[in-house]
Amino acid sequence: MLTARVIPVLHVKGPNLVKGVHLEGLRVLGQPEAFAKHYYEQGADELVFLDTVASLYGRNTLEEIVRRVADQVFIPLTVGGGIRTVADAQRLLRCGADKVAVNTAAVCRPELLREMAEAVGCQAVVLYVEAKNRGEWWECLTDNARESSGWEVLAWVKEAVALGAGEILLCSVDRDGTGDGYDLDLTRRVSDAVSVPVVALGGAGRPEHCLDVLREGKADAVAAASLFHYPIANELNAGGESPEGNTEFLEGRRGGAPQRRWRGGVRQVKEAIAKGGVPTRR
Repeated sequence: MLTARVIPVLHVKGPNLVKGVHLEGLRVLGQPEAFAKHYYEQGADELVFLDTVASLYGRNTLEEIVRRVADQVFIPLTVGGGIRTVADAQRLLRCGADKVAVNTAAVCRPELLREMAEAVGCQAVVLYVEAKNRGEWWECLTDNARESSGWEVLAWVKEAVALGAGEILLCSVDRDGTGDGYDLDLTRRVSDAVSVPVVALGGAGRPEHCLDVLREGKADAVAAASLFHYPIANELNAGGESPEGNTEFLEGRRGGAPQRRWRGGVRQVKEAIAKGGVPTRR
């Protein structure tokens, strides 16, 4: 296995960092720039920014945020949401992004992946997959999991890689925001199906979950949002006000009495992964 990457994911709506459960019920946590700088200082290997409403409204609002973050954070940035053309991708790369993630527009017109790969290189093209379990298979959803596509996940990732996608950002909609752990079966099947790196997203609640998906799920990198955001949201929120959010994730209330969940950060996750025998970047 190559050195594993640890990647915080920042879902953005307008100027705010938001988070929900199953990609629904988005609630404001704070300013994305503050969280990004904190994660950089903690030793994050990369950052992912996703505009949660860009496809819905036919726009991308991340350019200014990416510019500001790129001036303070010197690790790779992946940016997605509302990218519909090669020009959209090039514009975000000029703003400071290193890679662009595309979902809805690629599902609607797969040839976009080839066009982007030819224009900016496969290494800069990330296929973002919102996977929903349908019993015997997983379906690709679009528009921040609001719309069905009819595409079966394994068939779609194979097609996308053949067209030029250089990396897969694989989000389990069913596990997103729950803290119950990654979908290991889904991640393993996608990792076995493609020759490009697979970044697992959706479900991390403890460092052990990250280790599990790297070893058992065969992921090349782990991405997480709630796992990192909630322990520091109060600290980073302007004015000291409590952020809105998934308090069940934070307190561990689902299905029983309140039980405080893990409260570490990027550094602690990387240490746990390394102790589990999977090398991480310094």
